[in-house]
Formats: sequence, C-alpha cells, structure tokens
Amino acid sequence: MLWQTSRFDLDLTRPRVMGIVNVTPDSFSDGGRHAGTQAALRHCERLLEEGADILDIGGESTRPGSPAVPLAEELERVVPLVREAVRLGAPISVDTYKPEVMQAVLDLGADIVNDIWALRQPGAAQVVARHARCGVCLMHMHRDPQTMQSAPMEGDVVLQVFSFLERAALDLRTLGVEKSRIVLDCGIGFGKTVEQNFTLLARQQELLALGHPLLAGWSRKSSLGSVTGLPVQERLVPSVAAAVLAVERGARIVRVHDVRETVAALAVWQAVRSQSHGAAPADARPTPIDKEEPGHDA
Repeated sequence: MLWQTSRFDLDLTRPRVMGIVNVTPDSFSDGGRHAGTQAALRHCERLLEEGADILDIGGESTRPGSPAVPLAEELERVVPLVREAVRLGAPISVDTYKPEVMQAVLDLGADIVNDIWALRQPGAAQVVARHARCGVCLMHMHRDPQTMQSAPMEGDVVLQVFSFLERAALDLRTLGVEKSRIVLDCGIGFGKTVEQNFTLLARQQELLALGHPLLAGWSRKSSLGSVTGLPVQERLVPSVAAAVLAVERGARIVRVHDVRETVAALAVWQAVRSQSHGAAPADARPTPIDKEEPGHDA
C-alpha cells in the first residue's frame, strides 16, 4: 500500500505519523507558539527528530467558529515556511482549501494537499488534477468552520461520511487523478457530535471498503475533553490512545501534535502486531521516488 506524493512514495504498510505545524496566531491547541517562519521551521525540525514521517503545515485555524483568513495573509504565513521545509528531506503536506495556496505550495515542491473541504472550492480540484503526482487528503466536513457545531449532523453518521467520501474520491478520479494519490479523512470534530465522533472511531473499519487509505485526526480534539474532562493542553494520553485505536481499526496515517509519544505508542502496537502476524517491522522512513524513472516529475 503506497501513497503517491510529489517527491515520495509513502509505504503505508506501517502506519505513518503526520506532525502538525500550525503557523496561525489563533490555533486552538498551541495558541500561536509556532507562528513566524523561523519558529515554525524549528518546530518542523523538532517533529522530524521525534519521528514524524510527514509534516502538515497550516496557515488558517479551522476550529469551530474560526473566521476565514484572507488569501494574501495565508500565503504570507505559509509560503516562506514551505520554501524552507521542502529542504528537510521529508514529505510536506499543506492544510489549505484555497486553490491559489495549493498552486503556490505545489510550485515550491510541497508533496500533499490536505483539504478540509475535500476540494469543493471552485478550482481546487483542477489544481490537484493538473499536478502529475501530488498526494491529496479529502476530508468530510458538515457545513463550514463558522457554523458546523451550531447544527451538527443527524442520522447515521458513518453512512453519510461514507457516501460523501466515496463521491469526493470518484469526482477527483474522474478528473484523471490516480487512486494511489488519494487518502480519505472522516473529519473528526467537523460538524459532528461527541457521540458521532466516537461512532466513527468504533465503526471506522466500515470506511475501509472505500478502497483508499484512511487518515485519522483525533489529536487534542474537544470530544476527548468531553469524555475525560481534560483541558486541551492535558489531552496527551487520550490523544495517543485515540491514535492507536484508529490505527487498530485500519487508519494508515495519524495527524498529531504529540509526535514523540505517538511514535512510541505505535512502536508497541507494531511490535505486538508483528508477533501476531509473523512479520518484521516495516521500514521507518518514507522512500524518495527515483527521479530517473519515466513518468516522474523532476
């Protein structure tokens, strides 16, 4: 199982850890501690040292009720960091829904577009389709960040998420994007109740029938606070537990703030799984593509 991206073919036989790099002053989880290119770059380097396989850079907060960020401001936050981060030797994902930002970071060598809107913004799907190799993560979101928690979903959440992601992936493939480039995310916390979020985790294996790798983003989410009573900065343990449970139920990428602890927990999970299945642990690092192979972008 491979996730094809701009510069790397990511082997997903071992679950991969995506480290979160917020360059926003209003992040719900880190309060803008990594805003600014140099601070964010140091954070990128630290996450790689802790074992992150992928870095996910975001210039706009998507917490419930958060205001939209103007295009020029998001570009100012993200572009300088991506320009430096692509030199770190690891896959770079950019969390954005704006096609102009997607184009700018892909031109700089970014590997993955991670879109909470699943490329529903006008022109976004075409940007990804025009790129020969970039990876993409399509996420389910009910309504939008400003209104998603004021009227959460109703009915069978798994069935609705399944249907949405199935259509989103099919629409993108219709534009010529290869299946190997697409990863899906059920969108924990994006317009769903606490009960619905945990239903998605409990029944996550049903989404494997979509035929695409799954990304799970539980890190420090409010649903974890609801069941533990812990404030956002004290949700390390429940975040790691949720990541392991998601992997146990088939997720191949987990998007997290606490990389070191998640990597350690997944090493234990992998050791048990290897003994159960009689398989050696998978290689720890993504494999760069061979630039001499025909069909690959330079």
